[in-house]
Amino acid sequence: MEAYSCILRLRPVHSPAHLAPTSVHLVPSSSKSPPFLPPATRPATAVARNALMSVLFSAPPRANGFREKAWTPNGLPTFSSAIQEKMSRHSKSSSWVISLSIPIPGVRNRRLRLFLPNFPHLHNRTITRFGRRRGMLLLLLACASFFGTVFMLSRHFSTEEKPWSPPFFPGDPSTLVFGREDLQKIWRWEVESGHYPSTREIPKAIGLTHPPINPALPPTKKAVAIPSRFRPPSAHVSETIGRGPKRAYLDIQARPPHVAYPPRPVPGSVADLDVIMDLCDFSTGKYVRDCLEVLRLGGGLDNAARIRRGNLDEWKYIYMEEGDVERYSDSVYLAKAGFDGLIQPSAPADPNAGLYKKPRVEWELPVQLPPTLQHHPYKTLPATCDPENPRLFHMFWTGPFTDKPYLALMSYLFTQNLRLNVHDDTDALSCRPKFWLWINPGPAASIPNPNALHDMFEQLKSSPWASPFLHPRFKDVITFKLWNTTEQLDGIPEIKHEWRTFQDTLFNSGGHIIQVPQKEEAAQEVAEATGEVVNGTQANASPTKVSQQKDDDDMLNRLGSKSASSYDRLSVILSDMARFVLCHRFGGVYLDADTIFLRDWEELWGWKGAFAYRWSRLEKYNTAVLRMNKNSALGTFLFRTALKNGLDFHPMTVSKYTKDAYLEGLLLRLPDALFDSAWLNTEYYQRDRPPQPYFTEFGEFFDTPARNGGPPAALGFEGFFRGAYSYHFHNFWWKPFDPSRNYPDLGSRFIDGERLARLGDMATNTTIELPPDIVSEDKRDLDWATVLKRTFEAYIRGERPNMYGEWLQW
Repeated sequence: MEAYSCILRLRPVHSPAHLAPTSVHLVPSSSKSPPFLPPATRPATAVARNALMSVLFSAPPRANGFREKAWTPNGLPTFSSAIQEKMSRHSKSSSWVISLSIPIPGVRNRRLRLFLPNFPHLHNRTITRFGRRRGMLLLLLACASFFGTVFMLSRHFSTEEKPWSPPFFPGDPSTLVFGREDLQKIWRWEVESGHYPSTREIPKAIGLTHPPINPALPPTKKAVAIPSRFRPPSAHVSETIGRGPKRAYLDIQARPPHVAYPPRPVPGSVADLDVIMDLCDFSTGKYVRDCLEVLRLGGGLDNAARIRRGNLDEWKYIYMEEGDVERYSDSVYLAKAGFDGLIQPSAPADPNAGLYKKPRVEWELPVQLPPTLQHHPYKTLPATCDPENPRLFHMFWTGPFTDKPYLALMSYLFTQNLRLNVHDDTDALSCRPKFWLWINPGPAASIPNPNALHDMFEQLKSSPWASPFLHPRFKDVITFKLWNTTEQLDGIPEIKHEWRTFQDTLFNSGGHIIQVPQKEEAAQEVAEATGEVVNGTQANASPTKVSQQKDDDDMLNRLGSKSASSYDRLSVILSDMARFVLCHRFGGVYLDADTIFLRDWEELWGWKGAFAYRWSRLEKYNTAVLRMNKNSALGTFLFRTALKNGLDFHPMTVSKYTKDAYLEGLLLRLPDALFDSAWLNTEYYQRDRPPQPYFTEFGEFFDTPARNGGPPAALGFEGFFRGAYSYHFHNFWWKPFDPSRNYPDLGSRFIDGERLARLGDMATNTTIELPPDIVSEDKRDLDWATVLKRTFEAYIRGERPNMYGEWLQW
């Protein structure tokens, strides 16, 4: 058999494919050539064949060394064979990245090669592996994660002083109206007045060049960092110089034989809120359950029944100030300021660079602040009470007096150090707090009543829920105050000349404005409804017509919240503003009326800084508890900023005020475990390790589920969020605390109020006796709200002491 050899005739490289096709011819081989290759040489021959085919069926190279594109200007492929097309597709889709060659400007014959993700390949792999829908979703999540990681890294490694440009798609506009110089004044005033007893850093965006003196912080032994060429000195400082007294942290425990009840806090003690933030902050993954244990043990509320063993020094958060404030001079101040105080940063062209002002609003005029206050440790005070730090609790109430403010006042009497267990108060060592309950006499939008004060006390006397607190025994610790919006706003010097321009938009909550009629229009409606003379004519209006024209339960005329559907929204908005007004004018702590005291606040009074608490999982304020100092620089900032933002005092808006101005450190955002321990559980957080009791919704405080109905009666007051300072039950104004005994059960001393609540109009008939109490008619499983109400009432009746073992002396 004659053998043949395969001869391939190659075309020149420069010849077009359609003019010089490749030809294959079979020619007889010589007798010396074997018809088949040996097995040992076949792999090498296959490699050579593949290399030869890649040369034959690939696109010719261009002048720059890269292959010619296999696409025409009209988008159609120009492959000369199926093998070339298959190899091109395979090479593009098999790689995770693709290279992009771009010319380098100014450099000839050189190109820059960039490697980019091969998105078609990624798309095909995800679709093939996970399906069309899941693959697309996974690809989008991967892209979002990539860009999010890049953004977080840029934020982490960037400096606070970098003047970032505003975002291209901005969210809420800035609320800032104060320049950097004014913000520096506010920070210095608060720190040097002793209102910042914290080691937390001041934001560098404030631009302080000299550290302020802090008389509420003890001297630190931190070594001064010497600048070097590897560590350049910083232009702006973020720390304060402590010149305050030393701190002695207390080990508070009940001592035999008095171990049945916890000891009262030491007069003048201070809570180190830095320690509490480190052990309780939700942002760092801390649990409410663990925080309550720290608060309980550190405050001595375990009644000598301590189960924890070991050294608990790191859980001590209550201290006493030992010594006096260190006196200093300006020369010492500059000498000890460190190298940072000697460095003068280059003054920028714009002193407010990096701050973003509220649009279409001019910067505020230079802020005028009073002289800084003198910080006095408790032991150096001439009297037990500090006039610059009054211990006042404020509460705001609109509508008929119900069991809600009643229970708030009862818990106040049960927990605070009011010295009601003694009659001789001359040797008192602690400052007795006072409770001011502000009564709004009419609807939030009503016009002032000239007889409002007289009418208020008449209504309080006739109310079974309010009349017990008018007893002379409580006259020094509970005071009812009449709220007058005009008088209160005129008492704020920062806004008294300008707030009237917002009369039409005074009810502003988070930018949602509720319009109310002008005072003249409201007076006209009242006169017409009552048949008074208006403009020389008699307004004839029958009572039936009046009831048709004016609904007493509409939003503008509503007095209190009677149900979830008839919520007194205007009074809530007014209270948002009232809390800041009261704290700025008089100082002290504001509490919402749905708050119950759970322990003595002595050490919180010792911390002289301002605070609110966290809005559950969000890094925002909840001002249901608000502490501010009287006539402070922080208050000046808040009122001037609110004036330029529509007098909006909603907690979310206040959060934005302080954040935009870098003043969040001056209004400390405490963990909600201190005042609102159930909030995170009601929003599906920390349910794996909840505190005691465990509420999945706030309504379970009033209607405790049967599966959890054993602990309230068994544990009592001592088992209700032990360690927290107060509890916030979030509205539920229409739910009674004790449905089976929905009246003030205070014993024979206040029997008239009980008869009025149980018998109504027949209470004046003394021949009618109260129905007997039968235990079988009581609810079998008592709710937590019922247990707390009955505990406080038993203290007033004289059947048990308060939570610290003190008996009420009448």
